[in-house]
Amino acid sequence: LISVSYCLLFAAQRHVLTYMEDAVSQLLENREDISQYGIARFFTEYFNSVRQGTHILFREFSFVQATPHNRASFLRTFWRCFRTVGKNGGKYSSICCYLLTAQEYHCLLQLLCPDFPMELTQKAARIVLMDDAMDCLMSFSDFLFAFQIQFYYSEFLESVAAIYQDLLAGKNPNTVIVPTSSSGQHRQRQLPNDCSPLDGVEASLFYQCLESLCDRSKYSCPPSALVKEMLSSAQRLTFYGFLMALAKDQGINRALGALPDKGDLFLDPAMDEELEKLVAQVSGLSVSGPTSSSGDTANLPVRNSPRINSPWKPLHHRRKMDAESEGSNEETDSSEN
Repeated sequence: LISVSYCLLFAAQRHVLTYMEDAVSQLLENREDISQYGIARFFTEYFNSVRQGTHILFREFSFVQATPHNRASFLRTFWRCFRTVGKNGGKYSSICCYLLTAQEYHCLLQLLCPDFPMELTQKAARIVLMDDAMDCLMSFSDFLFAFQIQFYYSEFLESVAAIYQDLLAGKNPNTVIVPTSSSGQHRQRQLPNDCSPLDGVEASLFYQCLESLCDRSKYSCPPSALVKEMLSSAQRLTFYGFLMALAKDQGINRALGALPDKGDLFLDPAMDEELEKLVAQVSGLSVSGPTSSSGDTANLPVRNSPRINSPWKPLHHRRKMDAESEGSNEETDSSEN
């Protein structure tokens, strides 16, 4: 109970109602599994996972984006899981691909969140590419920092797009309504014939509008002081130029706190140690014992890895998938015989 109280105290400052509702929902959905070790342990493990940032793994997108902590946890998890994709050289370079398309990055995102929307991936890719060439290749670091801005500040950028369009059209940006949903959609406006998006808008006026937006927005916004410093040297800028500047600004990256600096992007000693252990285990299995010519695997060492029951919905679904997979294998074997 002390552990539960500690975890609840941690969550109290970070959307406690969201996590309590989710915990109760998980409890009810998996009550048969949870009955084996008790409710107190379930809540302890749940809020420990929230603290560690692993609670977003394999969850639905609506939950992944529900709180700033969830978004930061998802960004950190995506980086840690796939940072070797962009690692140029090094011990594991043989398993790395250096450049990927937006569709391929989206497939990686879906490994962590199966219903992750393609629209967000495309928006992140456009920050890097600044056009609609979604089949172009991008480095992992370019995509990751652009994706961070688009994903974490999605509602803010939705309003920024509306403000930018108003400035281009000569309208008063103060009439822009801050969005109340996270649909990722923003109002499209027709530009006058004599106004070109390539010309951009005046940077100082643009910042004044953004400062006002940050003051009244209930969603996460970049620190206004950092945005002001970023725009101080510009006379005019375009919308995608602004997004690219946000993605490249290390001050904003540090303020967000999900990813390391670009220079340390491929350094993760804790994960490297785990990877070393995994590689050693796989190597040991591959040379551990001879098999007979008939394919008999009786001589292979048996690894006892007891399966621990867990209340988590993703693991609950995984057990179902395992059962279905085992059944499908039996059918395949029988059909072949």
